[in-house]
Formats: sequence, structure tokens, C-alpha cells
Amino acid sequence: MTDDGSARPKRRASKTAKRPPFVLNGQEVAPGTREQIPIPVGTFLTHEELRLRVTVVHGKKTGPTLMLTAGIHGDEYNGTEIIRRILRQPRLSRLRGTLIAVPIVNRPGFVTRSRYMPDRRDLNRLFPGSATGSLGGRLARVLTEEVLPHADAVIDLHTGAINRPNFPQIRISADCPESRELARIFDPPVMLIGHAREGTFRHSCLELGKPSLLYEAGEALRLDAPSIRFGTEGILAVMQQLEMLPTSKRSRRRTPTLVSHRSYWERSPAGGIFTPLVALGKAVEKDSLLGFIADPHGSKETPVKATRAGVLIGRTNEAVADEGDGLFHIALLDDLESAEQSIANTADAMPSLDNREDDHPVPYDSLNDTIS
Repeated sequence: MTDDGSARPKRRASKTAKRPPFVLNGQEVAPGTREQIPIPVGTFLTHEELRLRVTVVHGKKTGPTLMLTAGIHGDEYNGTEIIRRILRQPRLSRLRGTLIAVPIVNRPGFVTRSRYMPDRRDLNRLFPGSATGSLGGRLARVLTEEVLPHADAVIDLHTGAINRPNFPQIRISADCPESRELARIFDPPVMLIGHAREGTFRHSCLELGKPSLLYEAGEALRLDAPSIRFGTEGILAVMQQLEMLPTSKRSRRRTPTLVSHRSYWERSPAGGIFTPLVALGKAVEKDSLLGFIADPHGSKETPVKATRAGVLIGRTNEAVADEGDGLFHIALLDDLESAEQSIANTADAMPSLDNREDDHPVPYDSLNDTIS
């Protein structure tokens, strides 16, 4: 009431209520800013501290929180390069929501150019981790318990192993329809639908109810253009669909994604010198010739044939093989004719990124094994 007894006019609620800061490990990130936050994990034998370095970009306006991770295997560099490019996006100045980026999860492996932790254990078999376990287990716990709960969705970036390139593909869990919808927006050439292996980061995401995409492309220890471009474009498309970024005026490559529920490795029928004859992304029919194994002493050559029809999504580039070694990774499909055309369209429609998104061009093209 006013002094004369009349009713006091109501104040209108502010239309631009300030967004609260994002808080991680006790550190605040104000709206419209970004911070790199180091989270303590453990101590090396040199008494140096291992920290998980997380970059947080907190938008001025509300929206979802997307988490990007790379380098869970320390020698897989394409994902780190993809996240670097995302973080340099000028459009992030208009970000809605929050972007959590961890370009290098396995820092010890990254420094030593190794897939594994210093104790030679695979970090992607140690999730959700333990506060009293190995250094890898502690690192897995920090990522799972201190960072992952903040996310609404996750995109985890990987490559094949050394000398084992992967055709660009998304892997999702069969029992997570939200992940499939995000994969559709990502628009990969190939989508593999299966069950998340226990001990992996993807399994931890599933356990916490976080939709997640696992992007596989290229091989360890090298960068290649298709892997980086497909990954960068896919993440930007997901962020636009989530209304985290303004829509780009540039038209996107759109080709049907090949969906597979099963895959298998064609293995070496004998030991010897290995010569592949089929490129990544090629559709193969049952009994088609994939390559051959030659006796180093010149006595005979053993053909390697496809036992089932599908599309080649992974391959070894090793020159030699022992009997039983995995040579060709094949995704099983029903319609090979349309698959062949879809893959051809994908190869012809390499994502065309502008100079701001392709600021450090990588000349190697793993699809055609050429340097532009």
C-alpha cells in the first residue's frame, strides 16, 4: 500500500533475468564467457599432478548442455582436432546453453603417443571408475561423476587403432531412442546399432540416462580430412538441432545413412604378406574377393573372400598378418545396391566447410588414400 492507502502498482518481471553461472569443481563460469577448468585426478610417479582439463563455454541464454570428449585413447587425434575446431567457431558467441569440451581425456597417453594409460590399461574399459583405484580408474571416475552429470547429451570421438582406419561411422546403443535421433541429425555415412560394452564410457552414459553418440573415423596417430570434416559438420548439425547455435545458411550434405545392427571381422586364413583389394566404404557381396595372403617364400597365394555381404567400415593396413588376424571389418546390410550408391554419394559429397570451420586444412583423404 502507498501512504494514501491506494494499491501499489505491481512490478513487471524482468524479461531478461540473468542466467546463473555454470559451476564445475567449485569454479564459476559466467554467462557469455568460457573457462578452462583443471580437475585434480591423481599424482604421477614424478609427484606431478594429473588433471583433467575441461573447457566450458557458458552461453548468455538458457539451453541444453552438450558434452564433447576425445582422446580417451591417447593416440586418437582426429577427435581432439574436431573439438579444437568447434571451440574456435565464431558462432559460439551466440551459444544458447552450455558446451563442455574435453579434447584430451587420457593426457598421459596423448603425451606418450600411446592408446593406453601408463600401466598399459585401456581407459575405455575402466568406467565408471573408482576413487581408490588405479590412475586410469580415478580418471574415469572424475569424468563420470564430476563432469558427465552436468550434460544433457554426449558425443565421444574416436578413431581406429594404429594401421586400422575406420570409415566415418556413428555407434549407438540399441536401447536408447534419443541417441538414434541425435545420430540421424549427425547424418553419418554409416550407423551401427548395438549394445554398449560394460566398462566403456558409452555404457556409463547409458547408465546415467545420457543420450550419447560414439563417432569412429580414421586411424590412430594421424589426421585425415574426411574424419575431421564429417565430425565437425555432424556436431554443428546436432548443436543447431538442439537450438544451441543459430542455423547456418550453408546447405548440408544429405545422403541416406546406412544402418547396420551387426558387423564382423573377416580374418586371415593363413599367415603371410597381406594385400588388400577393396577400399573403405565399398559394398561387398558374399564370396567377393577382398584381398590375398601370400607366402613370403613364393609358393602360393591364399585369397581372402567375404563370407557375408555388407559394407567395408574398417580395415588393417598392415603389410603382414598371422593366421586369424582381423583384416576387414564389415557391417551387415540388407540392400547392397542402394548401399553402394549411398556410399558413392557420400564420397562425392565431402562436407564443404568455410574458412572459419576449416581454419587448418588437413590434406590427407582416407576415403581415397590421397593427399590433395
